[in-house]
Amino acid sequence: MPDGVLINGKGPYRYNDTLVPDGIEYETINVHPGKTYRLRVHNVGISTSLNFRIQSHNLLLAESEGSYTVQQNYTSLDIHVGQSYSFLLTTDQNASSDYYIVASARFVNESQWKRVTGVAILRYSNSKGKASGPLPDPPQDEFDKTFSMNQARSIRWNVSASGARPNPQGSFRYGSINVTEVYVLRNKPPETIDGKRRATLSGISFVNPATPIRLADQYKIKGVYKLDFPNKPLTGPPKMETSVINGTYRGFMEVILQNNDTKMHTYHMSGYAFFVVGMDYGEWSENSRGTYNKWDGIARSTTQVYPGAWTAILISLDNVGVWNLRTENLDSWYLGQETYVRVVNPEATNKTELPMPDNALFCGALSKLQKPQDVSSSLATSIIKGTSKLFFTVLMIASTLFLVSR
Repeated sequence: MPDGVLINGKGPYRYNDTLVPDGIEYETINVHPGKTYRLRVHNVGISTSLNFRIQSHNLLLAESEGSYTVQQNYTSLDIHVGQSYSFLLTTDQNASSDYYIVASARFVNESQWKRVTGVAILRYSNSKGKASGPLPDPPQDEFDKTFSMNQARSIRWNVSASGARPNPQGSFRYGSINVTEVYVLRNKPPETIDGKRRATLSGISFVNPATPIRLADQYKIKGVYKLDFPNKPLTGPPKMETSVINGTYRGFMEVILQNNDTKMHTYHMSGYAFFVVGMDYGEWSENSRGTYNKWDGIARSTTQVYPGAWTAILISLDNVGVWNLRTENLDSWYLGQETYVRVVNPEATNKTELPMPDNALFCGALSKLQKPQDVSSSLATSIIKGTSKLFFTVLMIASTLFLVSR
């Protein structure tokens, strides 16, 4: 359990004299009545979902990770590790007092986590006093596993907004594209492999190679990795390997993330926004495709997978490179719950990928190519002098709100 939830590196506000000691600096967001503000909210934590809410105010969802959403009001929203949202906040309440801004942990033992709750203050310019009384309640769904999932399903892509999208002339009709490859990625609680505690995807615990995969391709170094990641989970004993998914350039990949662990996971894929088309409890099957949203599933880079449930995503493989696909839960990621998707342009003149930067770092079999690096010592010094206390942090800067957990 962390020491606390921080909002822009501060807090919490002393909403409870017993749980929160005096003298802690807390974040205050100053607003004027009758205005609309955009709040960008980020959970940059390492393991725990957070529920975000503002006392007596609605949150009009407008954007998520670069995609405009259908605009809907929420009294609170679960924001999972690595996820980002933009809300429109209308300051339409009276100013009899300040209002609480709250970020509290989800899918944990909430009675033990009460002292970890992050609290900031929304202050109207004509406020008449400090916030007081109990915090606004989190979702009351201890015995209802579907509440948060139904909320997640309600977040849909705004296909009529005039913003950037894969097809700027209109909706990207992903539901009518033929799927070229299917991968079912199953995670389980950590287990012992070769005497070591490891986490797996589909029975494989990823081993980071000494030579970076993309550099191995560039310099034709053999034996660094294997292009043999299975389409379906292994039936035999788990193993530790550098096993990579061989993606087809300009293919359309379906990935089913099956969470057979007892805790929430979020998954991120570098280099891509994917379409979240379905999620449900239980084991995914071929029949599950009948529940997919084939029209306005949100395009994002990070999606949650509930315990004992699955999430299906569709990926248009148009970005050449070697891209990390991983859990955002840092302990499981560290223990090997990740892989890479290798996307190669087979054309002789590959103009779809940027050239290697001049400051590329060479190691492993290519270490002899490494050039001297001019590294400033200031960052290392600041880290050495810093503290190592564990916090969750919710950040709000000007009209930007960030949920940060570390």
